[in-house]
Amino acid sequence: MAHQTGIHATTELKEFLAKARAGSVRLIKVVIQDEQLVLGAYREPSQSWDRDYDHFLLPLLDEMEPCYVLYRLDSQNAQGYEWIFISWSPDQSPVRQKMLYAATRATVKKEFGGGHVKDELFGTTEEDICLQGYKRHVASCSAPAPLTAAERELQQIKINEVKTEISVESKHQTLQGLAFPLQEEARHALQQLTQRRINYIQLRLDTERETIELVHTNPTEVSELPRRIPTDTPRYHFFLYKHSHEGDYLESVVFIYSMPGYSCSIKERMLYSSCKSRLLDEVERDYHLEIAKKMEIDSGAELTEELLYEEIHPKQQAFKQAFAKPRGPAGKRGNKRIIKGPGENGEEN
Repeated sequence: MAHQTGIHATTELKEFLAKARAGSVRLIKVVIQDEQLVLGAYREPSQSWDRDYDHFLLPLLDEMEPCYVLYRLDSQNAQGYEWIFISWSPDQSPVRQKMLYAATRATVKKEFGGGHVKDELFGTTEEDICLQGYKRHVASCSAPAPLTAAERELQQIKINEVKTEISVESKHQTLQGLAFPLQEEARHALQQLTQRRINYIQLRLDTERETIELVHTNPTEVSELPRRIPTDTPRYHFFLYKHSHEGDYLESVVFIYSMPGYSCSIKERMLYSSCKSRLLDEVERDYHLEIAKKMEIDSGAELTEELLYEEIHPKQQAFKQAFAKPRGPAGKRGNKRIIKGPGENGEEN
């Protein structure tokens, strides 16, 4: 976790970040030097944010060294200007540096102020975080528009018109599950998760095209997991849980199936439930992704670090010793007496 690195921003960097949030700076590069967060470089605005983007950002990227980049947009919210928080972790950089920067990411975000960050972007190649890469990221994060009352009514009518014939064959098909194909971006995301380039994937079903679509792959800490769970629609989630167990550092892949109660339509509940097993079979078979735990939840509030840890490393039940029957009094108790019932040996009552 982030606080375990013990790395914090220098006083100079803190003062610079406070001034930069006012809008005088377009780009800030932050690096780790001598176990401290320091200012690597900065750029002042020249044109609009999208015209400045590639011109300012790409020349600052080192193919051998990770860094953090804070890039200011032209839009504003209640906190002030909105920013993009970019984590750059090239493939050629040493593993120790990658882990150090990944573990310190939350600290940088906290020092800058999470309320100013509109989007977070993670990249290992320039293609991931260039302007076109950022636009693809924004497009993948866009949720489908909510249905109008008329559309919901039409959807319910279609659901009610569906007639299911229950037979031996239909039961067998239901048990096998549905197999919606994975969309290309979803396949790419699973490959990245296998290679540990990303730590979170969210997938959804496109019921019209009958495919499994990628929602987003935003870098996610354990504390951020509850906010990733939608409250009005089902989702599939893959999360790389980094933790220590009995002195060993572990990276366990957890699959989370979120189904927010009965606020979802019957059709959604049936499709997500039916596609789940086939999706997991494909992920484990084709991507050789070992899933340490498969979970089903109603809401994100259930997801805590304690729950994840206990699910992956359940406590062993203590052995309960059977109740011992007390021994009788010591010493000879004499011969056993045989009591005969009435009517035995020809006797009458």
